[in-house]
Amino acid sequence: MPEEFLQYIWENNLFETTDLQTTNGFPLKIISVGKRNTDSGPDFFNARIKIDDTTWVGNVEIHRLASDWERHNHNADAAYNNVVLHVAEIIDKPVFRSNGEEIPAVVICYPASLKTNYQKLLDAKTWIACQSQFHKIDPIVLQLGFNRLMIERLEDKTSEITARLKQNNNNWNETFYQELARMFGFKVNAVPFELLAIATPESILAKHKNSLFQLEALLFGNSGLLNEQLLGDDYFMELRKEYSFLYQKYKLKPIESHLWKFMRLRPGNFPTIRISQFAALIFKSNGLFSKIISIEHLDELQQLFKVEASAYWNSHFSFNKNSTQKSAKELGISSINTLIINVVIPFLFVFGESQNKEHLKNRSLEFLEQLPAEENSIIAKWDELGIKSRSAFESQALLQLKNKYCEKKKCLNCQIGVKLVKAIETNQ
Repeated sequence: MPEEFLQYIWENNLFETTDLQTTNGFPLKIISVGKRNTDSGPDFFNARIKIDDTTWVGNVEIHRLASDWERHNHNADAAYNNVVLHVAEIIDKPVFRSNGEEIPAVVICYPASLKTNYQKLLDAKTWIACQSQFHKIDPIVLQLGFNRLMIERLEDKTSEITARLKQNNNNWNETFYQELARMFGFKVNAVPFELLAIATPESILAKHKNSLFQLEALLFGNSGLLNEQLLGDDYFMELRKEYSFLYQKYKLKPIESHLWKFMRLRPGNFPTIRISQFAALIFKSNGLFSKIISIEHLDELQQLFKVEASAYWNSHFSFNKNSTQKSAKELGISSINTLIINVVIPFLFVFGESQNKEHLKNRSLEFLEQLPAEENSIIAKWDELGIKSRSAFESQALLQLKNKYCEKKKCLNCQIGVKLVKAIETNQ
């Protein structure tokens, strides 16, 4: 069994406590197992144990084999000097602190059925390991799990935003612009869109915010898509001419055009259409990030993102090729909601946290509860299993559950999984 299984046994007090004693023969009482440590260092902090007549407060380290203590170099690490109890499934040798003191040790014993049932989860070939047991979860427990998973998902995105913010010298506008550009690529073209944003700083676009044509010239030019042909229609040639001037003025470096993907995309999702829509959003909204921070109502936020590609794209999907489909290329409500869920809401949460503005963090969660659940293959599968998402809050939580826990078989790190393992073990 992996160490995380033994940590689960310890954390949930599923081990035998009758007549406990250390390997040296002293009576042992566990007053408190301590608090689980998810960072580096001992597995549990602030445990309380009583050995013979002495009560100790300190850390607990858990291994499958006691000799793993040396294998992991804990004997030479001062961070482990405050370990008051070493717990292992097999004690194959005594262990010592870095100062040479021996650490009390105990063999952890637990019902064999726990190991059997956990192994079944590890061996399961179904979409999620607990697929046949999931229905046993109390809806209240499930809802509490949603809350924790959603906050965790936002915190994961927080770390990504914080890292980019540091790269941009704490420039919120530039960071938001880059993250928004990346999401405008909608997975398939996320990377080239991100590279385009980095190659075309928001500060340069801001100087041309009153000219949609110049914004398009900058973005299309730096996308490399204007370099694919020497000649074209009037609009194409005008963009090239304008970009040639701006290219010299700002010493721009376009990205490679081959990075953009058109294959297997519906024409409405072509990068040409998305770039024009992105330019329209920048043209429409001066101080985009500041404006988003001030918006209190979801419908107003959705309206802000309601943009369409310039008139040329009414009859085109690619440069210099007329289309028989003639219509305005609006950014659809589903795409708008995706941008809000994956960019706006995490930024509201992060900015609120960094500026100590709880109302912004609360607003981000309220927006999630107001938005409809996402539609994708993962959410559709949960729906088949009887777990229906009533909002984006719940669909985001289910995405986190599947991607971070179910996919990696981290059942014992999942609040829902822990409940299920206990239910299996006790035949509930």
